Amino acid sequence: MIRTMNSITKVVRHKPSRIGAIDSTRLAYWFTALVFLTIAAFVPAASWADDSHYVALGPRAGYYIVRPDSRLSYQLGVGAAPTIDTSDPLYHGYGADALAFRFNRAGVLSVAPAYIVQATPNEFYTSRLGLFIRGRSTSRDVEAVFGRPQSIDRQPNGVTTYYTIQVYNPFEDSSGGKH
Repeated sequence: MIRTMNSITKVVRHKPSRIGAIDSTRLAYWFTALVFLTIAAFVPAASWADDSHYVALGPRAGYYIVRPDSRLSYQLGVGAAPTIDTSDPLYHGYGADALAFRFNRAGVLSVAPAYIVQATPNEFYTSRLGLFIRGRSTSRDVEAVFGRPQSIDRQPNGVTTYYTIQVYNPFEDSSGGKH
């Protein structure tokens, strides 16, 4: 038995080894694949980057463009806006954006309006949001332009009113035209 082991170890010692080269090549392939998979996992997140921002139209006039569930939507207190995601398969590309107006207890606009939008803002609504002046416009002014709000959120320091805007994204419609 000892003789057999010695003869095996002699053969293994004198045999040129390519095992190290094969393993390092295979390891390099696996590492490269892991890097590409890691990058691919984060590419969709980068393409849906939050671009919420304030559009200034004057010293007290302007509005926010806010993405649903963005950090800015929660800072403004409109995280619970009545939006519906167009990518939801149950809605077949149909959804809802929202306009939010925060008023103090006297009914005066206390914060710039927010347009909670999933895709590109509609110019019809952005041009009308520019009409309202923070600290001067009232809830009656807003109702004169947009009508009665669909949703009202009452807070101790005032109210936030929401107007829903029906939207359709044909690229999210998975029904094949059947509704």
